[in-house]
Amino acid sequence: MKYEDIIKNEEILEYYKRGTAILDALGYTDHSTVHTILVAEKAADILEAFGHSKKTIELVKIAGFMHDIGNALNRHHHAEYGAILANEILKETDMSIADRVRVVSAIANHDESDGVAADPVAAALIIADKTDVRRNRVKQTDPMLFDIHDRVNHAVTGSRLKCDKEEKLITLYLTVDENICTMYEYFDIFLDRMTMCSHAARILKAQFSLKVNGQKVL
Repeated sequence: MKYEDIIKNEEILEYYKRGTAILDALGYTDHSTVHTILVAEKAADILEAFGHSKKTIELVKIAGFMHDIGNALNRHHHAEYGAILANEILKETDMSIADRVRVVSAIANHDESDGVAADPVAAALIIADKTDVRRNRVKQTDPMLFDIHDRVNHAVTGSRLKCDKEEKLITLYLTVDENICTMYEYFDIFLDRMTMCSHAARILKAQFSLKVNGQKVL
């Protein structure tokens, strides 16, 4: 089973269509395949930067693309629901049991509420997912109706993730319009996610750093 097959899988795409409708009704930021493709590619870049095998990179791309399918069932515990759905889909492929378990475990553990990185696949997925902060994730068009998640994402005018194998450092660089969102609001939403990224980076034998408007804040 290849990543190229996964991104065309009709069942997965249908789950994302339904999940997007549910999250739109709830007023959430973008969790569509636009987000999951970005996560898959970013996670792959992270593992490639740290010298992981092509096989492991392929697994993280699959996990990255599938990680949010659980939203089609319910936003709460979507990571666990997603892992169950992913397991049933991947059972019908030629993926080995060991590889399937790595993928579904990474999906099950990507949420900051109760997830944890236990291997490089899960670690790269977490970092790629939690660092996808950008203005065009906001789907609400009226700023007067923004909630704090909308406001924080809308305030981010620039975002870049850099991996430095020699320095053993993963750095998220953000440009934030503090007239839209204060740093207090940013950390109110993202502190748990940044803490999760720090733990995940250690699994990759690296450190995680956050720089906002040129200043190191984590």
